[in-house]
Amino acid sequence: MTKIVKQLGPGLLFAGAAIGVSHLVQSTRAGADFGLGLVWALILVTLCKYPFFQYGPRYAAATGESLLDGYKKLGKGTLIMYYLLSLGTMFVIQMAVTIVTAGIASSLFYEFAPTKIASISLNSVQIWSVIILAVCLSLLLFGKYKLLDHLIKIIIVTLSISTIVAVIMALFNNNTSLSLTQVLPKNSIEIAFLIAFMGWMPGPLDISVWHSLWTLEKKKTQETLSTKSALFDFNVGYISTIILGMCFVLLGALVMYSSGATFSSAASVFASQLIDMYTSSLGNWAYIIIGVAAFTTMFSTTLTTLDASPRSMDRTSELLLNKPFKFGYLFWIILLCLGTIYIFLFLGSEMGLLIKIATILSFITAPFYAIINYALISGKFTPKEWRPSVALHILSWIGILFLLGFSIWYLTTL
Repeated sequence: MTKIVKQLGPGLLFAGAAIGVSHLVQSTRAGADFGLGLVWALILVTLCKYPFFQYGPRYAAATGESLLDGYKKLGKGTLIMYYLLSLGTMFVIQMAVTIVTAGIASSLFYEFAPTKIASISLNSVQIWSVIILAVCLSLLLFGKYKLLDHLIKIIIVTLSISTIVAVIMALFNNNTSLSLTQVLPKNSIEIAFLIAFMGWMPGPLDISVWHSLWTLEKKKTQETLSTKSALFDFNVGYISTIILGMCFVLLGALVMYSSGATFSSAASVFASQLIDMYTSSLGNWAYIIIGVAAFTTMFSTTLTTLDASPRSMDRTSELLLNKPFKFGYLFWIILLCLGTIYIFLFLGSEMGLLIKIATILSFITAPFYAIINYALISGKFTPKEWRPSVALHILSWIGILFLLGFSIWYLTTL
C-alpha cells in the first residue's frame, strides 16, 4: 500500500488542477439550474477528453520528455501556437481560480475570526488574493516539486472526504425526489453555459502538457517510475475528478435546484451565497464541512496552476530559443503573480464574465490540443509498445469529432 501511495503524484496534481472552478462553480451551477439534467454532459465530455489527457503522462513516461518537446518535433509552428494560447489565457485562468479561492477564504475568515479582527479589512478579497498568491509562491519556491507532491496528497484526501460527507448529509436531508431526465439546452444563454461547463470539465486540455512535466519531475525523485505506474497514477486522478464532479452536481441539485437563487459575479458575495445556501439547507453544522471542501477545492487549483503555467512557459521558451534559462521558472512565476494581481485590481468585479470567457476559450481550443496530442502519441516519436490501442484510437477519433462538433455548434449560436 505504501508503495502504491509513493507512486501517486502527478495524477493527483492533475486532479488538484482540474478540480476547481469546473467543479465548485460550474458543476454546482449545473445542479442548481438543471438538477441532474446535465449528467450526460459530464459523463460524455470526461469520456471524450480521457485519451488526450492520458497521452500526457503516457508520452512523458515512455520517452522521457514532455509533450512540449514532442510538439517541437511535430513542427515549430505547433509549439508557437501553444505558446501564444498559453500566454493569452494563463493570467485570466490564474486570476479566476485565485479570486474564487480568496472569496471563500474571506467568507470563512469573516465567519470565524474575532469581531475586532474581522472588522478590519482582512475580510477583503483583494488582500486575501495577495495572501493566497504569496503563500502558494512561497510553497513552490522553497518546497519545490517534492513539497508539492506531498502536499497535494493531503489536500486531495481532505477535499474528497469533506465533499463526500457533504453529499451524504445532503442526501439524508433531502425530502424531494430528483429527476434523472436529461436536458439539452436550447437558448443561447443555456448553450453558452453548457459549453463553459464542458470547457473545464474535468479541466482544460492543456493540463495534459502540465501533467507530462510533472511526470518528468516525479521521475527525478523516483527512479522506478514506469509507464504503467504513470498511467495508473493518472487513472486514479482522473476518476477522482469525475466522482467529485458528480458530487458537486448532486450538491447543487439537492440544495439549490428550483430555489430560484441567482449567484453574484463578485467573488466574496458568491462564496458567501454558496456556503450559506448549503448551511441553510443542511444546518449550521455543515458550514465548516462545506467551507473546507470549497476552500481545499480552490486552493489546490490555485497552487497547481501557479506551478504549472510557469513550468510550461519556461520549457517552451527554452525549446523555442534552443537554450536553457537558469531563472526561467522564477521569472514566469513572478510575472504570473504580478499579472494576476494587476488583472484582479482592474477587472475583479467581472469574475463571472472572466470565468465564462476562460472556460469557453478552453473548450473551443480543445480540438487543437486533442489533435496534436493524438498525432504525437500515434506517430514515430512514440515507442510502438506505448502507442494507443485500437480502443484508444477509436475513442480518440470520437473525442476529436465531439470536440469539433460542439465547438462549431456553439460558434453558430453566437
